[in-house]
Amino acid sequence: MLEPTYQADVVVVGAGVAGLSAARRLTSAGVSTVVLEAAHEVGGRTATEKVDGFRLDRVGRLLSTACAELHVTPGLEDLVLRPFAPGVLLHSDGRHHRAGVQPGSRRARGAQSARGALHAVRALASTPLPGPRRPVAVPGRQVSVPRSRGGAPLGTALDQARLGAALNRLAGTSVERLLARPETTAAEALHGRGLPARTVDGFLRPLLAALLCDPELTTSSRSADLALRDFASGRLCLPAGGAEALPQLLARSLPPGTVHTGVRVTSVSTTSVATAEHGKFRCAAVLVATGARDAAELLPGLRVPDFHPVTVVHHTTDEPPGTDASLLLDADRGGPVAHTAVVSAVDPSRAPAGRTLVTSTVLGPATADTDAAVRTHLARLYGVPTARWETLAVRHTADAVPAMRPPHDLRRPVRLLAGLYVCGDHRDSGAVQGALRSAERAATALLTDLGVRRPMHTADPLPTARAA
Repeated sequence: MLEPTYQADVVVVGAGVAGLSAARRLTSAGVSTVVLEAAHEVGGRTATEKVDGFRLDRVGRLLSTACAELHVTPGLEDLVLRPFAPGVLLHSDGRHHRAGVQPGSRRARGAQSARGALHAVRALASTPLPGPRRPVAVPGRQVSVPRSRGGAPLGTALDQARLGAALNRLAGTSVERLLARPETTAAEALHGRGLPARTVDGFLRPLLAALLCDPELTTSSRSADLALRDFASGRLCLPAGGAEALPQLLARSLPPGTVHTGVRVTSVSTTSVATAEHGKFRCAAVLVATGARDAAELLPGLRVPDFHPVTVVHHTTDEPPGTDASLLLDADRGGPVAHTAVVSAVDPSRAPAGRTLVTSTVLGPATADTDAAVRTHLARLYGVPTARWETLAVRHTADAVPAMRPPHDLRRPVRLLAGLYVCGDHRDSGAVQGALRSAERAATALLTDLGVRRPMHTADPLPTARAA
């Protein structure tokens, strides 16, 4: 048990990515910091479960190699990102089509005209790959036949060129300009960008649903633009070893004794934190870095957003599907799976030698027959029987991703009062990078208020009448 009364400059409540990142910035500035976590492990929703030698992510958000926060956040210097194959695979009418420009290539950056974009995307966009012509029959299951789209899901070569040019322009647009655009929902914005309906419905909608965990695309168009910008600028990727690599790296970068797990906080003030079984922690400031619901319990009046629920289904098989390290989306949207991948081909450390790990994500509320419905859908997507695949885990997270419906403030205040602060993905973009950005803003505000030498970035302004 900890001492009944413990002194520190700052107490951080919550050892998820945001809390640990903020603690890293504070301790690096010489501020004595204690991190309290109710669970017995760090990470929160960014957790990875070990089952029979497999490493299974609880939520497993898709990342991009273009995400600056993954490269500049202190403590993540040793983070290894495993990229998917370029672009994505789209399943449509029993065929696989490669879609998406080559992220980061000189040819992609130079394709500023329709003619240049046509050359840039022809190599990747809508190239049919070997795949089943007909749905695979699964004993005891009825397999629906995807509707015919009359060709590739991206349409004609000219349609593909227009898409390539649009993605290239997006990749070259500054974040400031994207955030200055008029705000609507992602779905409405897609249909107002002048792209063919087939391109929007067959590629951009399933892609954004996967990136945002929002099947109806009610997310703010600004958040959607940021997600597409990262996609167009880099490669989709996963952390080597599982999502837990991020919080574990951050925790290991802290001074010994900083993080205390198994400590449940019951109340906070500007000068102390009370716990259920470990007494009171006295301090000069408190940073609440839990999920939104837990934060609102400690900070009455804090706005709790809606959430996008996510179910992740992990299977193993001895015969890997032939999609290699590609992220596979269903352009026909003919089943519950939003995206799926042979994750062991992307990151071999996630499966024992000689075994295959297939991870699939379902968006929306959980159902009693999720695994059966997912197997049926995967049989069609991969073109192989799935009846003998072994289910390793089905993990549902109701509060997986904070909803970011317009109007959405991507820089919600992190300073509530002098001495009381809050951070997390619910204060920013609802993604890992949003958690990291809010942690930086909170640490900056704390250091400013504590009189520590001002960091390079500007702290939040003093609170106004805006709702927290």
